[in-house]
Amino acid sequence: MKEIRNVAIIAHVDHGKTTLVDKLLKMSGTFRDNEDIGERVMDSNDIERERGITILAKTTAINYKDVRINILDTPGHADFGGEVERIMNMVDGVILVVDAYEGTMPQTRFVLKKALEAGVTPIVVVNKIDKPTARPTAVVDEVLDLFIELGADEEQLEFPVIYASALSGTSSFEADLETQKETMDPILDTILEYIPAPNVEADGGLQFQPALLDYNDFVGRIGVGRVTRGSVKLNEMVSCVRRDGTTKSFRIAKIYGYLGLKRIEIESASAGDIIAIAGLPDIEVGETVCTVGKEEALPLLRIDEPTLQMTFGSNSSPFVGREGKIVTIRKIEERLYKETERDVSLKIEANDAESFLVSGRGELHLSILIENMRREGFELEVSKPRVIKKEIDGITCEPYEELQIDVPEEYVGSVIEALGKREGNMDNMVNHENQVRLHYTIPSRGLIGFSTEFMTITKGYGIMNHTYKEYRKMAGMTVGERKLGVLVSMENGKATAYALGGLEDRGTMFIEPGTEVYEGMVVGEHTQDNDLAVNVVKGKNLTNTRSSGKDHTVVLKRPRIMSLEACLDYINSDELVEVTPEGFRLRKKILNTNERKKKGGRN
Repeated sequence: MKEIRNVAIIAHVDHGKTTLVDKLLKMSGTFRDNEDIGERVMDSNDIERERGITILAKTTAINYKDVRINILDTPGHADFGGEVERIMNMVDGVILVVDAYEGTMPQTRFVLKKALEAGVTPIVVVNKIDKPTARPTAVVDEVLDLFIELGADEEQLEFPVIYASALSGTSSFEADLETQKETMDPILDTILEYIPAPNVEADGGLQFQPALLDYNDFVGRIGVGRVTRGSVKLNEMVSCVRRDGTTKSFRIAKIYGYLGLKRIEIESASAGDIIAIAGLPDIEVGETVCTVGKEEALPLLRIDEPTLQMTFGSNSSPFVGREGKIVTIRKIEERLYKETERDVSLKIEANDAESFLVSGRGELHLSILIENMRREGFELEVSKPRVIKKEIDGITCEPYEELQIDVPEEYVGSVIEALGKREGNMDNMVNHENQVRLHYTIPSRGLIGFSTEFMTITKGYGIMNHTYKEYRKMAGMTVGERKLGVLVSMENGKATAYALGGLEDRGTMFIEPGTEVYEGMVVGEHTQDNDLAVNVVKGKNLTNTRSSGKDHTVVLKRPRIMSLEACLDYINSDELVEVTPEGFRLRKKILNTNERKKKGGRN
């Protein structure tokens, strides 16, 4: 039996996991010398590359000193934490990557907690050691404190530490920058020395449990996991023990293994291998594939429940069909259900004839789905995200999150005041030079719409990270609604500089001259707490008399540019975001100005 090591790389967002995997791949001799592989090769999705985050767990493998090392690059963001938890069932060790300056962050705690609970062997890599502000020894102390706080056993506390700069491709066992050498061997050697070989049974009936799902149009749904016992061959008849305990037989249509960046078709796999199989069109995470007649199910894997939902509907604005090719609700439904084939944390249910209720793990989870659909040519309208409430022992509960904020001292008072209004409860406050780190527990509702306010309060200098914690008794306040009203267009047409110039003292504009608008479209933010219907298309009345003063060219302030997340954060429950391949528009649910007034809106 060949020697195998199965290891996952875990870290907080942007601490350098994916870059580190790149360098391990390149420096282990897995690629040919003339192979052009680019940067951050593990992030294959366009959005992943643009945002510098890992959204989907990726599997890769390298051969080093006659050992096959299977590496799983995991998402760092809490919205995708369910994948991290399930991956721990596939590996025997984790490489915890920590930034040499930032140290332990909320998601560091989150991913490490999952690893320690699963009892896997940890290795710590202090990355970005070449940062001028690096404080490696203090960071290692922070990591040790975190291990102790999370209840690590004595064996886990004896973790080895490697200091590296993934970007430069250097590493060493010493914290001193002078000792860094252009090699990743210290990390690879430590994996071979410390991470145990898979604890599996080579003999006996097959046991394989998918921890992740993938999908392609040729073979359908694919289950990715580790063979825990026995072996599996192509075209073999096997039995699947479903989540409800029933069994179903099917033939193995494809088996895929991994090497470098390639998923390669293989004929067979044995205990310890991380593989992907196809053949059962509705295979689910946590089910067990067994030898026919020897059905022994492995413990079910927990699938994180959604905590946030929003409606996805077909575009009903006057501009429908102008910018996107795919506009019908049937096509939107088809695309949403296709997404559930690979994303187990996503739930879809019919809302009405023209919309669906889509539930996910958080704003980022849902906004990435919207962004993907937009790029594929879809037009749709989406509502304000709202939290999913639960009845626990007869009490209405809602999700709470752990929030960590890093902010310059001068903004601390304003941030504490803003979080107090959103029912945030401060757990801890630490000063470090001119920076302050605040730890809060806050209802998820309180964070909807907070990031825009937070950026304004801290003038862009604040850093905010949050992680789902648990369901607790519902907070008795109204949070998540925007305080200020909006400027709403009462006409159709093109916005003019003259009209926008006349409205500048009423608020901040979201559009510029020449932008096409329609009645009911939100064109700016009002300075007051009520909505105001405005005419942004009127032109200047021209007469044949010259005015005594010179006509001055209208100089307008720059409009506020809103990203998709900012739009979802911004809207109130009576508003929608119109999403098209060309961009985003904010609009009222009821477009007609008089009808809105009759309904008793804020204008």
